[in-house]
Amino acid sequence: MKRVVSVSLGSSRRDHRVEVELLGERFEISRRGTDGDFDRAIQLLKELDGKVDAIGLGGIDVYLYAGKTRYVVRDGRKLMDAVQKTPVVDGSGLKNTLERETVYYLREHTDLLPTGTRVLMVSAVDRFGMAEAFAGLGCHLTFGDLIFAAGIPYPIHTVQELEELAAKLLPEMTKLPFHMLYPTGKKQETQDEEKVKKFGHYYREAQVIAGDYHLVRRYMPQLDGQTIITNTTTADDVAFLREKGAGCLVTTTPEFQGRSFGTNVMEAVLVALLQKPREEISSQDYLDLLRRLDFKPRVVYLR
Repeated sequence: MKRVVSVSLGSSRRDHRVEVELLGERFEISRRGTDGDFDRAIQLLKELDGKVDAIGLGGIDVYLYAGKTRYVVRDGRKLMDAVQKTPVVDGSGLKNTLERETVYYLREHTDLLPTGTRVLMVSAVDRFGMAEAFAGLGCHLTFGDLIFAAGIPYPIHTVQELEELAAKLLPEMTKLPFHMLYPTGKKQETQDEEKVKKFGHYYREAQVIAGDYHLVRRYMPQLDGQTIITNTTTADDVAFLREKGAGCLVTTTPEFQGRSFGTNVMEAVLVALLQKPREEISSQDYLDLLRRLDFKPRVVYLR
């Protein structure tokens, strides 16, 4: 049996373990949160190194993208460098393939994404493939990277402007402690009420809200039937979204035993299946394998 483990800076309350069969291979897939404890995450990564088939890094990015430029997050790189033997990924490979394909799937197979749909992406530099896909399908975009990461009420509306601002800001922002940019540990279980009041109108003005679940949740006001496109969700998350008035939930990763896992976990699964050095794996390798697995977005109507 192949073992894939996600080591996350997020809450240990979200830990989960399943056994599944994929393309004839048995997998044990698990997620282990460290409650925002960076040192504990490094210790756990070292303990797992060489003992599992692939590792995903959760609750943190190693790479952010804007256009063809890749920016390295210093804290994420430290975690990745703690692993010497086992392939380790942060999910960015799937964000550029699976999540891009999710947008195209929704246009073709549902009525959730007609031309002109007003889309809020709470952060786009960690999901640039999805941002490009929305733009290519003629959606009216608002990128909240500056709003929700830095508290600056400046919405970005085009991919081109996002690239220009990323080139100016990300080389320095990626050097900051990651908890300053993204909710880790217990912050993932609470809302930032000040920003909810201050910036909630961006949610209400959108028809679709897309991005990392913890960012989406942290700043979410009461909604009126909006569609949420995100990654990892639990049964509690679905209940939270229903209470907040969301109309539909789309998860880009498949559901295993009542729970969708993050892109970092699913990319680790693909790496274990491909059995190629991580640096030799191409986007086409991922796409071909995703088609063989027949992964499709999960669409849950909440009303």
